[in-house]
Amino acid sequence: TEPSEQTFSVKGVEFKMIKVEGGTFSMGATSEQGSDAYDREKPVHSVTLSDYYIGETEVTQELWEAVMGSNPSFFTGNNQRPVDNVSWNDCQEFIKELNRLMGKKFRLPTEAEWEYAARGGKYSRGYRYSGSNNADEVAWYARNSGVETYSVKTKKANKLGLYDMSGNVWEWCNDRYGDYQSNSQTNPTGPSEGASRVVRGGCFGDVDKHVCVSYRYSDIPGPRYDNQGLRLAL
Repeated sequence: TEPSEQTFSVKGVEFKMIKVEGGTFSMGATSEQGSDAYDREKPVHSVTLSDYYIGETEVTQELWEAVMGSNPSFFTGNNQRPVDNVSWNDCQEFIKELNRLMGKKFRLPTEAEWEYAARGGKYSRGYRYSGSNNADEVAWYARNSGVETYSVKTKKANKLGLYDMSGNVWEWCNDRYGDYQSNSQTNPTGPSEGASRVVRGGCFGDVDKHVCVSYRYSDIPGPRYDNQGLRLAL
């Protein structure tokens, strides 16, 4: 069976959310992620998630502009590129306005939701990147990007039908950043304290090791960078 999807429209701009059936998975630097995985990707731990929806693509410049009335991006000229130059705080403002317009409860994904979806959820084939063991098939990253963003959906999707989970722009997650715990967890939401927020997926300027599904990084929520964007969850 194919994953089910919902199409939404706001101010004439359509976007798709893909249903991710919940399940239990091993989160972190599992064997296919390579012996060169970073300590911050360890220990591998078991996570159980409920069903949720996640964006088929990164939020595009077109969608951001429809909701917010302006486009903050550094890389312009094509509104199907992912929005960039948005801080974690900016993303919360965008989501608040989107929910006001639509009467929904969109949000950023948790870090665990992000990784489970990047791995393909219950359809996972244990790939190193999101949808392939060959980064060039699925990701815009340092080796093929010419150091800029590209329209969403120009690389291959993963098994859930999600695009650009590896590369293009870093994607903000809702969680505060903290060390992994080894215990099994259900619907984890990250640490209760900490200054930094999680970003996932790597970007157009990153080496292949940084666009793996387990690679994690963090940033403080205020500054804006041309390599950071977001993907919605519901």
